[in-house]
Amino acid sequence: EKAISNLKKKKLMSPRRLHKINHKTLASVIKPAGFFNVKAKRVKNFVNFLFIRYNYSINDMRKTPLSALRKELLLVNGIGPETADSILLYATGKPVFVIDAYTKRIFQRHGFIKKDIDYHKLQRLFMDNLPLKTALINEYHALLVELAKTFCRGKPLCGECPLEDLKR
Repeated sequence: EKAISNLKKKKLMSPRRLHKINHKTLASVIKPAGFFNVKAKRVKNFVNFLFIRYNYSINDMRKTPLSALRKELLLVNGIGPETADSILLYATGKPVFVIDAYTKRIFQRHGFIKKDIDYHKLQRLFMDNLPLKTALINEYHALLVELAKTFCRGKPLCGECPLEDLKR
């Protein structure tokens, strides 16, 4: 959140500006996010891809079918499944469920999944059981993130968790 706030203050929330800024400056702006040098390189890789492939246009990127766009994103150095799916859901509005550490933690602690479940297998569980509506998937994921930050932390507050009765 602090890194995003810094980007906004420096008026760097556009792909064009991120593309033009040098790596060192970008790294200093996003320093609060941790691993700032690595993240700056990955951001630059993505905006370079966006520039070359889509002339900075997220709208043009949205026109690419989900599966094809996901494959393109995964070819960008530093973009893995979670980041690709986050871009697909939040930037392009495509209905894809993002699997993150919070989701895994909640579902593991409630006994619904094993600790070593594969990203795609867990994603399939959500995609097969939720309506493929972007707004719903977005809200569902946001609620899981909030639940994890509030109750299902490293040191969990299970007694206060609204999902405590769901444990297997």
